[in-house]
Amino acid sequence: MSRSVLLAYFEDIEQQLFALPNLYFEQFNATILTAERANLKLRLRFKGRYLLAISEALQVVDGQITQIDYRYHFQDENNQVIFRYDSTPHFPDLPTFPHHKHLPETVISAEKPALTQVFQEASTLAEAKN
Repeated sequence: MSRSVLLAYFEDIEQQLFALPNLYFEQFNATILTAERANLKLRLRFKGRYLLAISEALQVVDGQITQIDYRYHFQDENNQVIFRYDSTPHFPDLPTFPHHKHLPETVISAEKPALTQVFQEASTLAEAKN
């Protein structure tokens, strides 16, 4: 059962990505480690210039996907960070610790976003920058 939950999660992500404009896949690596654990690594290019790198360590708990750890990193063609959401515990004073969002000049408090939100944010920013 857990394996089917993971497979459905990966298929849903793939379908969301196919719906986005001006996107191509550099990497789509979904690895099932055990019946309850998996890793997801994506490298996506928007308009051939903007990179969205996704990394998730996943676990199935009570039939639901949970992220043990995550990093959603979006940068421009000059390797400058546009945004990065992650759960690395290095900003303990933020109210959403360990979750936070890096922006070009600062780090702000942020809950973990849904991947759908991250895909849309990256796509919107890439479209707006041209």
